[in-house]
Amino acid sequence: MRLILSCVILGIGVAMLLIAALGSDGYSTMINGFSLSLGVDFFVVNFVVGVALVLMAWSRGLKPGLGTITQPLVVGFVVSGLLDVFDQPDSMILRVVLLLLSFPVVAVGVAGYLATGTGAGPTEGAALAFDPPVPFKWSYSVVQGGGALIGWLCGAAIGPGTIVVIVLLGPMVDLLSSRFSLLAIDETSRIS
Repeated sequence: MRLILSCVILGIGVAMLLIAALGSDGYSTMINGFSLSLGVDFFVVNFVVGVALVLMAWSRGLKPGLGTITQPLVVGFVVSGLLDVFDQPDSMILRVVLLLLSFPVVAVGVAGYLATGTGAGPTEGAALAFDPPVPFKWSYSVVQGGGALIGWLCGAAIGPGTIVVIVLLGPMVDLLSSRFSLLAIDETSRIS
C-alpha cells in the first residue's frame, strides 16, 4: 500500500511540475518531449523509456522488483490523467506556487517508494546503477540533467523548475530516503 501511495504522490508532483510549465524534472521533460514530438500518449512513452532504463540498470546489477513495475505504471496513469483534466494556469503567481509546491511532493513520492525496498523505477534505477562510484544524490542529478536536455531538444519546455530539480532533487531524495528507511525499520520493530 505504501508503494502505491508513494507512486501516486510522485505522479501528482510530476503533473504539478508539468502543469506549472516553468520547467519539470528531467525525466518527465524527456518523456514529455518524446510524447510531443512523436504524438504518443505520455503513459506509452513513459512505459517504453522506463523499460529501456530498467534493462540498463539491470545490466549493471540492479535487480528489478515490484516497485520497478509499479512506479512507471502508477506514475504514468496519474500524470496522464491529471494532464487531461488540468490546464496551465493563466496567472504567473499560480504557476510559481504550483512549482514551489510540486518540488517537495516529488521528493516525498520518490523517497517514499524507494524506502519500500521493492525495486527502483527507471530514473532512480538508472541513478542507483552508478552508485557506487557516484553517490545517488549526484548520479540522480546527472540522469535528470540528461533527461532535461533530451526533452528540450524534442520540444518540451524547460525553465527554472528544471534547474532546481536537477540541482536539488537528488540530495533531497537522498536525505528523505534515509529518514523513510528509518521509519520503515521502526514500523517493523513495532510489529515484531
